[in-house]
Amino acid sequence: MSDKLPFRILDETLKAFPKFNATGCCLIIKFNSPVEEQNPGTYLKECITALTNYLVNDVPDRDLVGLRIRNTENVEDKVVGISLRRRDQLKPDLFWAVVGKVIHSNARFGLSDRLEVHLNHVRMPAGNG
Repeated sequence: MSDKLPFRILDETLKAFPKFNATGCCLIIKFNSPVEEQNPGTYLKECITALTNYLVNDVPDRDLVGLRIRNTENVEDKVVGISLRRRDQLKPDLFWAVVGKVIHSNARFGLSDRLEVHLNHVRMPAGNG
């Protein structure tokens, strides 16, 4: 993965739930501004792809992950999320489709604001035998 991410991580919090074999991760991020000659739509899609790949980089394909994203600067905006699903089913295009619908329906949802991103990770047992 590239060292140069299209977003800055302002805060990161991890919490383990051993009883449920789960982990929660909360990031506060801010997307970098695109350079002048970049198409904003293409750049935003690249940012969403980089964020999704960053979040699930070390998660095995059989484990369950869920994502939620919230604008911290406009508390009236609703949380955007993807329910728990296998990691191999969580593709950047799926996340982009969910975020894209919100952007088209809610002009106040600004991706230049600080965003709170939650990743829920449930480790699924692997059988021996």
